Amino acid sequence: MAFQGSLAELPLPDILQLVAVSGKTGRFEIKNERDTGKIYLSDGQIVHALLGTLEGEEAVYELAIWTEGDFVFTPDDESVPTTISKSNTSLLMEAARRIDEWKVLSKRVPSTRLVPVFTEDGGGATITLSPAEWSVIRKTDERRSIEDIAHAVGTSAFEAAKVVYGLITSGLLALAENLRAIPVDQLLEMEDADRRRLAERIRRETGSIVSSHKVPPEVEAALDRETANAVSEPGTDQLIDLIRTAEKAISFARGPNQARSFLDTLAQWVDPGATVGTPLAATDKRGGADGPHNT
Repeated sequence: MAFQGSLAELPLPDILQLVAVSGKTGRFEIKNERDTGKIYLSDGQIVHALLGTLEGEEAVYELAIWTEGDFVFTPDDESVPTTISKSNTSLLMEAARRIDEWKVLSKRVPSTRLVPVFTEDGGGATITLSPAEWSVIRKTDERRSIEDIAHAVGTSAFEAAKVVYGLITSGLLALAENLRAIPVDQLLEMEDADRRRLAERIRRETGSIVSSHKVPPEVEAALDRETANAVSEPGTDQLIDLIRTAEKAISFARGPNQARSFLDTLAQWVDPGATVGTPLAATDKRGGADGPHNT
């Protein structure tokens, strides 16, 4: 018999534990506004998971961050590959550890949408790179975002962010804005009154998304400050500053996946006909076409 519910009412790790102890075999399908993931169990043991291009443990870790969405568990004996060998306890403990670790990473890597760029001082420094760091450096062309680099090296955005965090700490890399992921063209075309309403909507939506999570007081204060600026001076620059701050708050509280979902939601607000998940603005009117922009 299938059962379903909401992640807002019952976190995914608790759901998995509940089904696992009953020894069930079947498939979880978990959906939010942007993505759909699947987790397969055999006799109560998690054996396989899928989320976009991720599979196995990495897919479970990404899904464990979700705090909103719906799930359905369907008992069946579908044949799937075994991509997970860890015990359920070890798997979920690692997921919890990653959630905590992201709180630290996000202080220097507030979004996996940002673009790693080489620093001026980094070129003269003598740094011994690990294989993981070298893989990231090889794909760093000052145009790819952390998410793009993760895809290119065949890892998760979380793991790529960890490597980038270390390279930022060593002084080799910094992060630049990727305005291609923000609907700059549509913001430029909006009337002042519409920009004011959008700023207020962004603040309300951000507050709703992070309401059940602890956000640093300075981030909360920055949200209020940038909202006030965008309402009093409703220009595109002010809105972009607010969007950056909102994304940082969401990413800190709920992980990079939810920050990406927020940007997709924003794209739909300003252009209901937009395709979710694709860049809307190929040209940044403030800094040239497709180029990286320092934060």
